[in-house]
Amino acid sequence: TSKEFAGSIIAAIGSAINGIYRMSPSVEGLVQSSNNVARVELGNGTYTIKCLTRSSVNSERDELAGTLKAGFELIGASVGTDGDYPGWEPKPDSNAVKIVKEQYEKLFNEAPHVSAVHAGLECGILGTNYPEMEMVSFGPNIRGAHSPDEKVQISSVQKFWELYLEVLKNIPEG
Repeated sequence: TSKEFAGSIIAAIGSAINGIYRMSPSVEGLVQSSNNVARVELGNGTYTIKCLTRSSVNSERDELAGTLKAGFELIGASVGTDGDYPGWEPKPDSNAVKIVKEQYEKLFNEAPHVSAVHAGLECGILGTNYPEMEMVSFGPNIRGAHSPDEKVQISSVQKFWELYLEVLKNIPEG
């Protein structure tokens, strides 16, 4: 019956991992993998459940997506995956991070705030194609990223432009 079917959808959504799946073993306090049951659409006898699954470790993201897929297939759902974003594992002790930190301290006479974030960054795409390349992501202060309320702190743009130019001047050969 439709009441039983509705119950199975609710149970499948309830059993889906929603939130942190695993914390990073190498960076304290950093989420490594997570899932967000982002959207549920029901109507006209159909349903769509959309999840945002992400991880800095691609194999772990795929494992989590497979677990979600299996859970929804148990209720007869047809499951597809698309729109994956490659992970980027933080390497806080890399030479690239050291160079940026050194140049920041030299330019601004203070220690930079260095952190890793649980988000998709272009470094994941580059790292997929150039796995041996060291990378660091830095930039101006942004609030409300990727939303209609996104804002950049104008005063921080010039600061990071100066840092960018100094880093380029000081990249070691080889």
